[in-house]
Amino acid sequence: MTPIRHGLTAADRAALASLRAALAAHPVAITRASYDGLFERVPPADAVDYSESKVGGVPGVWCVPRAHRDRARAALLYLHGGGFVMGSAHAYRHLVGQIAARASVPAFVADYRLAPEHAFPAALDDGRAAYRALAAQFGAGRVALVGDSAGGALALSLLQEESGVRCGVLLSPWTDLALTGASIDANAADDPFLSRAALEAGAGQYLGAHDRRDPRASPLYGPTHETPAIQVHVGTAEILLDDSLRLAPNERIQVHVWEDMLHVFPSSIGLFESAQAAHDLIATFLRAELSA
Repeated sequence: MTPIRHGLTAADRAALASLRAALAAHPVAITRASYDGLFERVPPADAVDYSESKVGGVPGVWCVPRAHRDRARAALLYLHGGGFVMGSAHAYRHLVGQIAARASVPAFVADYRLAPEHAFPAALDDGRAAYRALAAQFGAGRVALVGDSAGGALALSLLQEESGVRCGVLLSPWTDLALTGASIDANAADDPFLSRAALEAGAGQYLGAHDRRDPRASPLYGPTHETPAIQVHVGTAEILLDDSLRLAPNERIQVHVWEDMLHVFPSSIGLFESAQAAHDLIATFLRAELSA
């Protein structure tokens, strides 16, 4: 399917300039704590309740719209980003709450095990366990998978191997841990968040000496023609752009490309008009798929 292009608004151009200036003046050293701090800034959605729980033995956080607490017929499983070495369900709860509120469906954010303490395939095993438990609870075809960056890789791998998943949404997914995409170098000067060195470090800690083209780690090399419907959002200013564009020939995968947007830009809701527009598209897609 041909990628769908979205232009940059005047307001977003100004917001991007301010953000880039702030990042240049005060670079952020990315650690587990600072990474969580970035996602803690996402504004909470109205009328969403959060609670810690376990699903399939995997700890995490439920994000439940109050209007649908007692009559939910479907669910989202969210797999967070962080290069397989960072990120937490608690830090991601507000971003996922925004998605859950707009889609009118409860979402579980899985606290899958992180590398290097828990190497491949621990994260994928946890995602699979959580998905299968949700599928058992809500029924086959009633669970959607959503993930960003490294979590997008996990989500896509599960979309390829689990036949009952209803649909998927991927935000700036990291689909190729072999790092063969041309945009990794071509966009290096434009991406303030990611670098080839950072990706190499994350892939090394997660995979060790394991084959980086194993589809369970790098779903770009998996059977994407057999997936359910998937919606992807990616920015042109990120080094992982090609990790999404190379999925586009699949007619079941709809890739939205946002001019000058940065890695996982939908997390910047309230800052970018493009983030709001992406959330609207995600909500429309999930409501249509999960009500079918």
